[in-house]
This record gives sequence, structure tokens and C-alpha cells, in this order.
Amino acid sequence: MTDTRTPTLTGGCQCGAIRYALYAAPERTGICHCRMCQKATGGPFLAWTMVRAADFAWTRGKPGVFRSSSAAERDFCAECGTPLGFRYLKRPEWVDVTIGSLDQPGAVTPGRVMGAESRLAWCATLLPDVEPLATGSLTPPEDLSRIRNLQHPDHDTPPGWLPP
Repeated sequence: MTDTRTPTLTGGCQCGAIRYALYAAPERTGICHCRMCQKATGGPFLAWTMVRAADFAWTRGKPGVFRSSSAAERDFCAECGTPLGFRYLKRPEWVDVTIGSLDQPGAVTPGRVMGAESRLAWCATLLPDVEPLATGSLTPPEDLSRIRNLQHPDHDTPPGWLPP
């Protein structure tokens, strides 16, 4: 069935294998400096915007999914590697998409700074008027101190390493 709604924003991966549409304006936008987001993007932070799942659709292809912790999954293009989205497993009604994967990334402006405990010193001047918050300070869907991290650690591991 084809969605007949008009997208508010569209986006996709670098190679074009995956495309998506937002059918409503995002409700929150921010950047996250937590170590998981740093690793997921290969950068100092992840810029994201959040929309209700009912107002989101994959319009071409199906993303790969990486379960980065026991609390969340991250969507990406399996062809080119572009990070595309983030979803808390206990909040299926929300989808975060990466701002950089939007066709018009300038259409949204971050208003939150998360993961302050992992923020690199040279990033402290980003969004200077926004109070930085620690990971989990905005009532995550579960106790983040108890989640099991499934991503590769920040050091070399032996061949065949698997998350605990």
C-alpha cells in the first residue's frame, strides 16, 4: 500500500538504497555526546530529530539494524553504512532520525544537548545557550545503569570477540 500523505521532511542514506519520509514536523531535536552515539556515527556526537512512529515510513529499501544495547536499536544502510535512526525498544511510538541523513538538514535546529558526561572539551561551545544533560536524565524508558552494552568496546579485542 502506498502512503498518500505528503511528507514534511525526507531523507536517506549516502548511496540511496534507503529512503524515508516524515509526515509531521519533528517534536524534538538535539545532539547527543554519549559514547554510544559517538561510536555509532564515528564522530564527536550524533545529531537527531524525533518524530512519532505513526508519522514515519521507510519509503525505499529496508535498513540494517544494530542492537547497540539492551535498550535500543540503531538503523543504518547495510550498503554504505550511513547511520539513519535510533529507537528505544520500550518506546516504539517514537523514531529518531539522524539530522545528517535528512535531505534538508537545515530544516531542524537542535534544542537539546545530551550525553554531557562524554562531551569532548572542544565541543563545549556548541549550543552554548542550551543546558547540557547527562545520559538518562530525561526519564529514559528503563534504568540505563542496568542496560547491557552490546557495542564493541573502545579497545582492541581478540578475534571472535562477542558482546557479553
